[in-house]
Parts: sequence; C-alpha cells; structure tokens
Amino acid sequence: MPPHLPRPAPTPSEGHKRPTRSKRFSEPPPARAYRRVVVSGGPAAGKTAILELLRRHLANEVAVVPESATLLFAGGFPRRRDEDGVKLVQRAIFEVQRCSEAIHVLGTERRACVCDRGSLDGAAYFPGGLDSFCDAMGTTIEDEYDRYDGVLFLESTAYQIETWPTDNPHRIETPAEARKIDRKLKHVWEGHPNFQLVPHAATFYEKISTSLEALHRMLGIDGVLAVRREIDGKR
Repeated sequence: MPPHLPRPAPTPSEGHKRPTRSKRFSEPPPARAYRRVVVSGGPAAGKTAILELLRRHLANEVAVVPESATLLFAGGFPRRRDEDGVKLVQRAIFEVQRCSEAIHVLGTERRACVCDRGSLDGAAYFPGGLDSFCDAMGTTIEDEYDRYDGVLFLESTAYQIETWPTDNPHRIETPAEARKIDRKLKHVWEGHPNFQLVPHAATFYEKISTSLEALHRMLGIDGVLAVRREIDGKR
C-alpha cells in the first residue's frame, strides 16, 4: 500500500457519523487490469487543473473520466431542490458514474482510470447522508471503497478567502457553502484505506506538485512524475 501523505486529524461532519472500516479492507481490492483512482474535493479545489494535465500529457496511458453531474446537467437534465427530486438526480448521477467508468477503459490498453469524482460523491448531497445514500443505491460503503485503488482529496480554497476565485460565472457557491460541501465530501471518502489529502493551505503550484506525486504512487505510472518535474521547473 503506498504511503499516505501527512494530514491533520479529520473533523467529523455535522449531522453525520464517521464511516467505519470493514475487516474486508485487510484483503486486496478486486483484481483489475488497470488501476482506478478518484479525484474529489470541494468547490474550487483545483481538480480541473490536475485532470487537464493528465488529459494533455498522458492520454495514451490514463483514461480521465469526466464528472457525471456535469455531463447530465450540461445535457439539460433537470436540477431539483425538493427531497424526492434530489434523490432521483443523485441516483441518475450514480448510475452514469458507474457506466462511465466502465466505458472509458473498454477497448483500450490504458493502465489507469482517473475519475473526476467517484460513485460516493453524491452522498454529500443526499438527504440523510452517507448511510441513506448507500441504502437507496443498493450498495455499501465498503463495496464502493473497493471499487477504487485510491482517493486523492483536494481541499477547497474556500478556507482561505483571499484565494477564493471570483471570476468564474459558473461558481454559484459562497465560500461558506463551499466549506460545508468540502467537509461533507471529506467525510464520505476519508475512511478509504488509501485516502490522501492535499490541504487547502498549499499554494497552487504546491498543490499540483503534491497531487501529481500522490497520483504517481497510486497509479504506478512514471509519466506522472515527468509531468510533475515539468511543472516544478516552471515555478
């Protein structure tokens, strides 16, 4: 198991209980011909920049799975705020996520699959939280954790107001709302045995460099380190 990056003690999210680890985590993940990693985090965390680097520099080795919610909403899928509507929206995102992960590695010889959010991200928005989400989707926390070889979590810049982006017209959250979402998402994923946190206190280049180093350990692809060295050389 690759070493974890140093991270502060997690703070339990309000209204949620911390996910517990199953004894199954002492067993190896299901055998796959490739490695699958989630990149998650709150709004304005830097996910787009990391994933764009992988798309541009490692397209022949890494399949980057786009965010399912973005695919649906960009195609006109309705956004709902009522409880029943939210549940239906999150079910649709969950199903698209799973299918999208499978489709992006069909017929290719890519060695890795990096996902812009994972199957459990919807639990941060689901009424009742993580346990209710898993019950509604007919799955378990352990089964969804087992789908992924690692989770890279980028904390939102909302913890430092001076770094919060104000020039993005598609950014609808306030910094306070972004912090709340960030905490909920962290609660969802922090129980994964290969959870690695890139804290908000890092500068932009430090965040990218640290993220690429972590992805190299998770994926075992030397090209990721080459991209990191290129980024470090431009600082």
